[in-house]
Amino acid sequence: MAPSERGGTPLLVLRKITTLLDAFTLERPVLSAAELREASGLPASTVQRLVANLVDEGFLDRTERGYRIGVRVAYWAAAGSVGAEILDVTRPVLADLRDITGETACLYQTSMDLRVCTAVAETRHSLRRPMRVGQAMPIHVGSAGRVILAWDDALARRVLAADLPSLTDATITDRARLREVLGQARADGFAITTGERESGASGLSAPVFDPHRQVVGAITVMGPSLRMPADVCLGWIDHVVGAAERVTRMLGGRRPISG
Repeated sequence: MAPSERGGTPLLVLRKITTLLDAFTLERPVLSAAELREASGLPASTVQRLVANLVDEGFLDRTERGYRIGVRVAYWAAAGSVGAEILDVTRPVLADLRDITGETACLYQTSMDLRVCTAVAETRHSLRRPMRVGQAMPIHVGSAGRVILAWDDALARRVLAADLPSLTDATITDRARLREVLGQARADGFAITTGERESGASGLSAPVFDPHRQVVGAITVMGPSLRMPADVCLGWIDHVVGAAERVTRMLGGRRPISG
């Protein structure tokens, strides 16, 4: 890199490099310089300079059609992903999220069209919503089920084709309404619900993705609505979305392309 980049604004340079590398996907593993400019929004001179440096350092490899992620990066990724099972990487993230919010933090995954708690860091408050690993519940209720359904079209079709039983007065049982809120969750990148599964309880969830951009679970903070009213939930969005993105990155996952 140029001396001014090394000594001036290294974080900005790293941000630009990240933007370039993020342009590569499983669907588009090879990109031309023009495609990198379009995807990154960076000036042509900046892309040319950074790409040249990335090739020199092995971050990118040249091909006949353009550039692809370098073998050196693949080598690092292989070492970093060894043993990166979702439960292993999620537990410390849940503990951090519990400590930040003070409320119970969980990982939910799907099994037989239900959502199941597969990891939990319980709140230290005496008043809590009891939750244990292995606890299963209908997937059409609550914020965790909502974000999972929002990114799993096949599962959503099966759920919407079946009855939607009511657990509380706030449970959504209308298919059109459920489709609407699933679309909103996908647009927002998170979901907040109150009282859908249990009266007087709130949940805030964000999705976790694997390297194939498939949703593999939901990170959730949940607790009594008296401690988690709407304004509190809104204030925790960045924490929960950030936790989900942290797990996604450690799994080598990528967020699906919008559209």
